[in-house]
Amino acid sequence: MESDCRIPVACCRPRVLVLHALFWGLVSLRVFGAVLLSEEKSSAAVKPPVAPCWLLEEFIVTEECVHCSDFNSKSQLACRQTGYVERVNCTRSSKEEYKSCRSSLMEEHLFWKFEASMLSLTVLFSILVVLRQRWLDRLASEKVRRQIESI
Repeated sequence: MESDCRIPVACCRPRVLVLHALFWGLVSLRVFGAVLLSEEKSSAAVKPPVAPCWLLEEFIVTEECVHCSDFNSKSQLACRQTGYVERVNCTRSSKEEYKSCRSSLMEEHLFWKFEASMLSLTVLFSILVVLRQRWLDRLASEKVRRQIESI
């Protein structure tokens, strides 16, 4: 009596089995790692951080977005996020605090870096398409040549 469970032959190849094992291993590692990290965070006694005034009330920018110095980027939390900071004055509490910001110069630099990478990928894949097409044309012409020779 034959079993109803049929596994395709392609699924039993060693390469496919290794790829499945690798995939499911990474998935399980990611899931169990997230569970362990959430347990660590929940078990540690962390006092809630005080929200900066510019999140809670309106503010006026007193100093425009400037690049942080090496010392400030290590000492100020606002400098660590983007490397640029602006000084703001909160209207109700009249506190002066630093707020992380994104520089237009940095944004332009990132834009051109993205454009250059997309252009290089376009050129690379265009070359690959042309090479593959030539290879396929060569295979087709060889097949036609063999068919003609066999007549």
